[in-house]
Amino acid sequence: MSVPLEILIFKQVGQQMYESETDNLIAGRSGQDSWRGWLGHGLKAVLPPVFCLVAGIIVWDLVIRFGNIDRYLLPTPWAVMDVLLGRSGDLLCAAWITFCSALTGFVFSLVTGLLVATLFSEFRWFRQGCYPYAIFLHTVPIVAISPLIITWFGYGNRSVVVITYIVSLFPIITSATNGMLQASGELKELFQLYGASRWAVLWKLKLPSAIPQIISGAQTASGLAVVGAIVGEFFAGYEAGQFGLGYYIFSAQGMFRTDILLAAVLLSTLLGIGLFALVTILASTVLRRWTIR
Repeated sequence: MSVPLEILIFKQVGQQMYESETDNLIAGRSGQDSWRGWLGHGLKAVLPPVFCLVAGIIVWDLVIRFGNIDRYLLPTPWAVMDVLLGRSGDLLCAAWITFCSALTGFVFSLVTGLLVATLFSEFRWFRQGCYPYAIFLHTVPIVAISPLIITWFGYGNRSVVVITYIVSLFPIITSATNGMLQASGELKELFQLYGASRWAVLWKLKLPSAIPQIISGAQTASGLAVVGAIVGEFFAGYEAGQFGLGYYIFSAQGMFRTDILLAAVLLSTLLGIGLFALVTILASTVLRRWTIR
């Protein structure tokens, strides 16, 4: 007994609809499970630091209240919060000035460091002759040469940028040079076998293989750039009524205003974190595919 064609078509369509609904249900459950897993992982990563922060603030406040500590030596966290809110305009303006100085010095050091590292990797005689002076520049205390920099460049943002540039230059030179020199020897031989030029070896082999170390050096230099900007503002950070966070820290210390000092230190820390995060985001997006896998 033959089955009518209409019944066969109906069964086939029903089977397809059932399979489609089953796939959608499984996909929906998988998506919900992945979303829940991501949310749980995020909470596990965020909750411990938040808990430690809240506990630290509570301990800080209790120590001041029951330890008979003078408020000019250590203010309460709420006093620091009052300064952040009450002087938010001045502090944010100062933070912006410091950030611009740090970013400018960092960018100049990044460009110069990559150029110098390229010369070091390409010319052995140049590396042997000049690398010791790069180490010398790194070991000279920046506080000791700050008066000399001010004498040459004057007070204001220009000297701050120069100090930031000097402080953040060496990590980039070191990391980029090591990365380029550690390019795969087998790949170098392969490039030479196909008659690649020196420029092609540099651009398509040495530089891409050095990117992870360049990123690491740039992350280190980004933190040092904020330190250099703050130190520079201790000595030369005022020009035409523009004051950075370093000047606020220096002035607050002289007036025993530790609440202002701690507020400026907190903003300085956030600036360092922000510049570090900016470098990390650029590295994970712009340079993600330009590496040897």
